[in-house]
Amino acid sequence: METKTHYKKLQNPDYIGAYALEPGKDLTVTIESVQLEQITGAEGKKEMATVAKLKGQKPFIINSTNAKMITKLANSPYIEDWKGVSITLYAAKVKAFGDIVEALRIRPTAPKKEQLTPTHPAWAKAVEGIKKGSVTVEQVKAKYELTKENEAELCK
Repeated sequence: METKTHYKKLQNPDYIGAYALEPGKDLTVTIESVQLEQITGAEGKKEMATVAKLKGQKPFIINSTNAKMITKLANSPYIEDWKGVSITLYAAKVKAFGDIVEALRIRPTAPKKEQLTPTHPAWAKAVEGIKKGSVTVEQVKAKYELTKENEAELCK
């Protein structure tokens, strides 16, 4: 299948937008930090905006609709508490400026964590990290889902 370039990728290439997602696909990301910064819009207009730095992705300009959803998922209205929160982005058709456009939105539920079991490729690394003291069980639990039995096994 031929890869095509959405025209909006050329207008504002510094930030992630709905056009960055594959049609019909969601994207799960983790917030590294959130801050107020000056951005330049498509027409060259400079303005202040809330921007989230995302692990492994372009930054995400957070509008009020998405800020409210992150507040719910993080259980906190404070941007400092949003660090490490995983969110799932999707493209939605919304009414804006008298037109219907695609916009990034956040799914209302936290993304499912991958189950970590002794047969998982990351298991040995987690065990080694815990033994060395470079990783805590809480850090493993932040990234993976653990059964009580597997958590006990990790703690041995």
